[in-house]
Amino acid sequence: LKMFWFYLPLHLLMVACLCHSIKVPTTSSQQSFRTDLFNFYHSLILADGKETTVHLLKDIPKRYYFVLEEGRALAPFTITVTPCDVPIEWSIHVHKASASFLGKAARGDHDTQDDSKSQKAPSTVSTIFNYKGNSVETYMGMSSHSALYMLEFLSTERDTHITVYFTTDTTSGHLYPELPMDPRLDVVGIGHTTVTLTWKHSPSVLQHRENIQYCLLVNEKHNYKSLCAAETAIRSSGMKLPPALALSLSPYLLEPQQVMILSNSELSIINKASSGEVRQICVGTKNTYTVPNLSPSTQYYFDVFVVNLLTNASAAYTGTFARTLEEPEPKVMELKDGKVIHVVLDGKKDKFYSLQYQAMHKKIRFSFQLCHGQVQIHITKNGKTVALENISGLRYFSLKGKLLDTYLVQLRSTEESNSSLKVQVSSHFHKPLFPLLPESLKIKSFSKLRTCNSVTIAWLGTQEESKYCVYKRRIEEHQVWRELQNADRCSGPQSRPKSEKVLCKYFYDINLQRAVTTETIQGLDAGTLYLFDVYLFGPSGIPIRYHSKVVKTRKKC
Repeated sequence: LKMFWFYLPLHLLMVACLCHSIKVPTTSSQQSFRTDLFNFYHSLILADGKETTVHLLKDIPKRYYFVLEEGRALAPFTITVTPCDVPIEWSIHVHKASASFLGKAARGDHDTQDDSKSQKAPSTVSTIFNYKGNSVETYMGMSSHSALYMLEFLSTERDTHITVYFTTDTTSGHLYPELPMDPRLDVVGIGHTTVTLTWKHSPSVLQHRENIQYCLLVNEKHNYKSLCAAETAIRSSGMKLPPALALSLSPYLLEPQQVMILSNSELSIINKASSGEVRQICVGTKNTYTVPNLSPSTQYYFDVFVVNLLTNASAAYTGTFARTLEEPEPKVMELKDGKVIHVVLDGKKDKFYSLQYQAMHKKIRFSFQLCHGQVQIHITKNGKTVALENISGLRYFSLKGKLLDTYLVQLRSTEESNSSLKVQVSSHFHKPLFPLLPESLKIKSFSKLRTCNSVTIAWLGTQEESKYCVYKRRIEEHQVWRELQNADRCSGPQSRPKSEKVLCKYFYDINLQRAVTTETIQGLDAGTLYLFDVYLFGPSGIPIRYHSKVVKTRKKC
């Protein structure tokens, strides 16, 4: 047994001394002794030079111990504690044992009578540091080999976790990147949808540029004091988040609720949580960045973290916040009675295009013809909404009000690409802008009537005599999708070559069931794709384009 004490490592010897200082329990102290044993056996030795994740249960303290390597009289040490959620309490206690007591422990002398007389003499316990909060705190001190140090952590709000970094090596660099003397972020520019930030360089970036980068976090709630705290908050919102290494260009860690944007060597990960949008943007070693695509008149919180790509450890700059400028009122264009205007909407800017009309009659009609894309229309009368919908093709709104009522029409593209449409407002119902339309604008082809040099198509007409013109054009297989998707439904045949014109004809039928016409187009090439268009002309002369139809002639007959 004496030989066992002699060969014990120092850190176990110190723990053994701590156990030795606990008096053998009597009946009256059994409960207290059980508590001491529970706390001891649920304590751990803190690893030197490693970051340790500690999980805390509410109101249950957790203890970690550390000592120096044997043979080192005095040495500096540092402890960095990073709360990852709620504020915590933590403290450092030092247990100093006397040399004579250590000698007794090593020799295995366990005289019960001596122990009872001197149980208070062998060691003293003192608190050298305590802290309560959720900031990242670092303690630096000097350690003695004859002292056992205990770290105690407690969370009184809820279950949480923290990270603890302990090291006695202060000469071989830092696990955490260094912050500059002034770690504040400066807001140097504010726009309607942008905020420009700048910060002083980290000394670690200047020394180890290839292993260090800055990562910016943007959200609408509050600042975060550590990257660990930010990730915990995002997880608690109901979504999964990749480890912090995702900030170091690891796109394979992304979850379905995340969107990654990589451009100009910048990685942006957008976490679309139910509580809002959290954006993580890694910008390399640049210390100035303009955050794009923000919403006008919105307060945002900005945090910058300097990240060590090798260890994934990070340090947080002092966060800041800024409110984007209010979006200026859109310019309003006056609509004139009976005049047709062509409006092109920029889908990327997501802005409204506004038109205003003051009624000179009690009854008016708005006419909209969608040319390309998808458009949302919002019509108000004297500030009250009278129509709000997404349109396709042709759409009429017949409204009734009072003289001098003010109508405001707001148009917005619902696609990221550009959209366009034609708009008219008129009080003359007897002079419609567009012709009477059939039930369907589809063109039908008859497969059985196809030959090597002809195809037969059909389309619906109306009860009103109108002019119909047919055009054709040869296309290749790879052009089909693009032609059908990008067709301008407002463009007339005047922009097409005369060689593409097949014929024009007039027809109508009082009985809508018989208002159908067919046409066989001759002189085609075998095994060739053709794009067919039909244009309908009404009294106003504005054409309506049927949906294009692609037909392939037979290869062999």
